[in-house]
Amino acid sequence: MSSSSSPRGFALSSRLVHWVMAVLILAMLGLGLFIAHSSTVHYVTLLHLHLITGVSLLVLVIVRLLNRFVVPTPELPADLTTPMRLGATGAHLALYGLMIAQPLVGWAMLSAGGYPITLGGSVTLPPIVPHNPALWANLRQIHTILAYAFIAVILLHIVAALFHGLIRRDHVLSSMVSGK
Repeated sequence: MSSSSSPRGFALSSRLVHWVMAVLILAMLGLGLFIAHSSTVHYVTLLHLHLITGVSLLVLVIVRLLNRFVVPTPELPADLTTPMRLGATGAHLALYGLMIAQPLVGWAMLSAGGYPITLGGSVTLPPIVPHNPALWANLRQIHTILAYAFIAVILLHIVAALFHGLIRRDHVLSSMVSGK
C-alpha cells in the first residue's frame, strides 16, 4: 500500500528527464548501430553526433539521479508479486547502470584510442585512461556488448510498461506518461 508521502504519479521533472533521455538513448543506440554496420561519407559527422549525445546523456543521468533522490516517486502497486518487484528493481538498476557505464566506456575507449573528445569549439574532454591500442580494442568490444545489453533491457522495460498499461491497468504506465 502507498504511504501518504508517496505520490500517485511521477513529478513533471521526473517525466521530462525520463522522456528526453528515452529519445536520446534510442537515437544514440540507433546511430551507433548504423555507424557500426554501414559505410557512409557522413561517418565522422555521425560519429560526432553519437559522441555528443553520449556526453549529453552522461550529464542527464546525473541530473536524473539527483532528481530521483530529491523528488518522491510513486511506489509499485501493492499487489505485485515478489518476482515482479524483483524484476522491476533489477531492470531499473540495469537501466541506471547502463546509462552510466555506456557513456563512460565510450569515453574511456576514445581516450585509449588517442581520439580527442571535442564537444565543439575549443571544448575538449580530458582523456580518462592512457593511450593504449589494446585497451581501446577491449573497450570497443565492451561498448558494443553494453549497447546490445542496453537494447535488451530497454525492450524489456517497454514490454513491462505495456503490460502495466494494457493488461494490469494499474496506473504504472500512466504515472510516467501523464503523472496521474
